[in-house]
Formats: sequence, structure tokens, C-alpha cells
Amino acid sequence: MLVKAEIWTVAKTDQGNAVLVRPLNGDKAVPILIGPLEAQNILLGLGEVDIPRPLTHDLMLHMLSAMGAKVNRVNIHSLSEGTYYSHILLDFKGKKLEIDARPSDALALAVRVDCPVYLESELIEEAGISLEQLKESTLETDSEEEPEGEELASPNPVATKTEAPSQMLSRLREQLERLVAAENYEEAAVLRDRIKQLEEPSNPDNSTD
Repeated sequence: MLVKAEIWTVAKTDQGNAVLVRPLNGDKAVPILIGPLEAQNILLGLGEVDIPRPLTHDLMLHMLSAMGAKVNRVNIHSLSEGTYYSHILLDFKGKKLEIDARPSDALALAVRVDCPVYLESELIEEAGISLEQLKESTLETDSEEEPEGEELASPNPVATKTEAPSQMLSRLREQLERLVAAENYEEAAVLRDRIKQLEEPSNPDNSTD
């Protein structure tokens, strides 16, 4: 049975990069190992980073749109010998098409068009890992890593305690522009998420009584 799911996060594990897909409100996530380029493509979609030129998945969506096709949903349906399999479901001129695709490509498209993602429930039982265990693993991995340079360390919102919030946001936006200009999209996606986190508290719609 297919259940509605979401991308919980993209993280580094002992075995490499993984996209963690969990059923909505579930307490487990299924880790799907992907390469660094695939991780970047998914992060770009999640981070809503504006890029000057279309990348591969953006080009695919432009072509589908030009042909009158629309990505309707993604199904991650099976696991065989350590490899996950998925389908992209398209609406094409009144017809329903089912296209075989790697989960990393399917998810990179899904996050760009905000379409539903479904996960086979048997995969959750077979390969699912508790969220608490995944959180602990991610924290341990992060604590072992050393900053690779000033550009990676400086986006930290608490790095400069005396800096005014408006000054910090201005600095981070300038840094985001430099990363995009340098086509360093993976770091740009992460930085974009941090900027959004800083902007949220100042949004009056997010205030509570």
C-alpha cells in the first residue's frame, strides 16, 4: 500500500549522502543513498534558490511544460538488492503516464513542482529507521566535521552576536548572491534555508498571542 510521504531532510551518513523520506506524521524515515550531485539537485529544489541558468531538472520541467505535460506525483514503490525504484506519474493531454525513474531524479522534480510523494508501506517496515536515531546520527556526524573555510562558517546566524539582525540578513543575502554567481548551488541552498529561518521571526503572520 502506498502512503503519502515527504522529504524529511538530506543528510550525510556513514555510507554517504542520503535523502530521508518519511510518511506524513510518521516516526520512521527511509534513507535512500544518493550521490553528491543528486543531493545538490534535491537541496536546490528544497531551498528555492534562484539560479541564472536552468539545470538538468529545471530543463526537464520546462520541456514537459512546453509539451503540455505535468508531473502529478511520485511513487517510491520497491527495493531490490539495495536499489530503490520509483515512478513519475504524468498528466499528458488527458492521458496518465507512468515513467520509470531513479528516486533521486523523481524527488528532484517533485520538490520543484511541489507534487505529492508516495512511499510503499512495506519499505517503511523493511528499511525504515526511527527519527530519533537519525537525529542522533546526524548530530554526531556534524560534530565530527571541521569547517572547510570562512564561506562555510560565516553563514551561521549566531556567529556574530553583536551584529544587528538587519545587518546579518543583508550580509547573508550578499553571500547568497556570490554563491549563486559562482554556481555553488549546494551551499547556496543551505544558506537560503538559514536566511528564511532568520526572516520568519520578524514576520507578523508568524507571531502568537
